[in-house]
Amino acid sequence: MALGGIDIGTSGCKCTIMTADGQTLAVSYRPYAVSRTAGGHEVDANLLWEAVQEVIKEAAAESGEPVEALCATSFGESCVLLGADGEPLCPIMLYTDPRGGEESNILNSRMAPEQIYHLTGHCASPAYFLPKLMWYDRHQTEMFAKVKAILPVNAYIVYRLSGEQVADTSLAARTMMLDIRKRDWCDEVLAAGGISRSILPPVVPTGAVAGRIRPELVTALGLNADTRIVIGCHDQIAASIGAGAMRAGWAVDGSGTVECITPVFDYVPESPALMAGGFAIVPAMDNLYTTYAYIYTGGALLQWCREQLGVGLQQEADAKGVSIFQLIDERVKHDPTGMLVLPHFAGAAVPYMDNDATGAILGLTVEKSFMDIYQAMMEGVCYENRVSLDILRQAGVTIDTMRATGGGSRSAAWNQMKADIWNVTMHTLSVKEAGTVGSIMLAGLATGAYKSLEEAMAIVHTTDSFSPAADASRYDPHYARYRRVYDAVQQVERKI
Repeated sequence: MALGGIDIGTSGCKCTIMTADGQTLAVSYRPYAVSRTAGGHEVDANLLWEAVQEVIKEAAAESGEPVEALCATSFGESCVLLGADGEPLCPIMLYTDPRGGEESNILNSRMAPEQIYHLTGHCASPAYFLPKLMWYDRHQTEMFAKVKAILPVNAYIVYRLSGEQVADTSLAARTMMLDIRKRDWCDEVLAAGGISRSILPPVVPTGAVAGRIRPELVTALGLNADTRIVIGCHDQIAASIGAGAMRAGWAVDGSGTVECITPVFDYVPESPALMAGGFAIVPAMDNLYTTYAYIYTGGALLQWCREQLGVGLQQEADAKGVSIFQLIDERVKHDPTGMLVLPHFAGAAVPYMDNDATGAILGLTVEKSFMDIYQAMMEGVCYENRVSLDILRQAGVTIDTMRATGGGSRSAAWNQMKADIWNVTMHTLSVKEAGTVGSIMLAGLATGAYKSLEEAMAIVHTTDSFSPAADASRYDPHYARYRRVYDAVQQVERKI
C-alpha cells in the first residue's frame, strides 16, 4: 500500500506518493495564480482546490498502487471562510496581505500585549488571521455575517476531501486564536477579537485521521473508498518531522528562498526577549513546541547576487560544463571576508520585525571580486541567524543537533560556515524534500504503517556532518561588528 502527502504552498501544490520505506512512486505539481496588489495579497480558494484535485489524480494514476492515506500540510497564517453551503465566501488572504494592521492595534488596546503573547505564543500582527477576521467584520460586515466556518488552508482541503471540519494544533496556533498550553481555542482572545467559537472547527492533534475520502471523489481522483484523510500541519513542522528532527534539543535549518531555523523544545519558554523579537511559540507533535527563526532573504539574496553580479562566473561554468554552484563552493575561502552584509533586502524578520528595513554592504572596495561579495552575503545570512540563535539560547532554548534541508544544504562550504558561526554541528540528509516526507510519515502513523514517530523518523539518515572548526572563533570579531550594523543603518535611513 502507498501513502500520499499533499503540500499546499502559496503559489502551487504538490502531491507525492511513496511507500512506507521511503520509495517515491509519483510526484505531481500544479501552480495557481496569486493576486498581489497594493491593497491585498490573495489566492482563490476554488483554484487551489481544483489544483489539489489535479495533483492527487495525476499522482494516484502514476503510482499504480492503492493509496491507503493522504495527509495535507500547508502554509500558515491563512484561513478559508465558508458559508452555509460549505463554499468559500471570499479569496484567501495571505500572511503578507497588509489588511489587519489597525485591528492589531485594537487587539492590543483590549488586552495587554504580554497577555496575548502568554496565551497564544504570538504577538498581535496583521500577518495572523485574527486581525484579518476583525478587518472582515469591520469592513465587509454583510459577507462576514454569512460565515459558518473558518478553516486553515490544510483543514479546508481535508474538509473538501473528507467532509469533516477539524484543525490541527500547529495551524490553529498560526491564526493567533489558540491557547498554546491548552491546545484549544483561546476564549479570552476570541472575546477581544469579537469572534465566536461556534464558527471554529474542533482542534485535533497533528496527524489525526479526519475521515475517509468522500464517496463522490473516489472515482474522480483514482482513490479507494477506504482511503483515509489525515490532517497534517504547518509546512515548517512537516519539514522538521521529515528531517527526523522532531525531538527536543534538535533543529532544522531550512535553507531555501527564506532561511528558517526551526528548533524543537518540550516546554513554553517565558522570555520577554522572545516576545520583543517576534518569536512565535507553536505547538508541534505530542508535548513538543517550536519557533521560527527566519530571515526573508536567504537563498533569495544569493540568487539575486548570482543573477545581477555573477554573469562572468556563470559563463565560465557553462564553458566548463559544470554547475555555477560547484565553482562557488570550490572558491569560498576559509577566512572571513571582513565585509559585512546586512541581508535585509526585503525587510527584516525576527528579531526586528521591521518590514521597512533595508540591506547594506559594508567594506566594499574596487579590489573586491564577485566571489568576495557572494561569500560576504553567505556570511551575512549566517550572522543574521546567529542573532536569533543567541536570543533563543539566552531564553533557554538549546540546540544540540542541527539538520539541514533545502537547496542551500547542498553547499558544503556554506554548511561549514554555518557550523563555525553558529557553533553547532550541521548534518545533511538522505531525503531531498523533508516537508513531503514529513507528511508521508504522518499518513503512515495514522494507518499503522509506523508504530511510533521515532520509527517513522528512522527512515531518514544523515549523509555528511560539518562540525565547528578548531579556529571557528575567527568569525567572532566580525560578528561583534555585525551586531552594530542594523542600528547604524536604521539611524542613517530614518534621518534622510
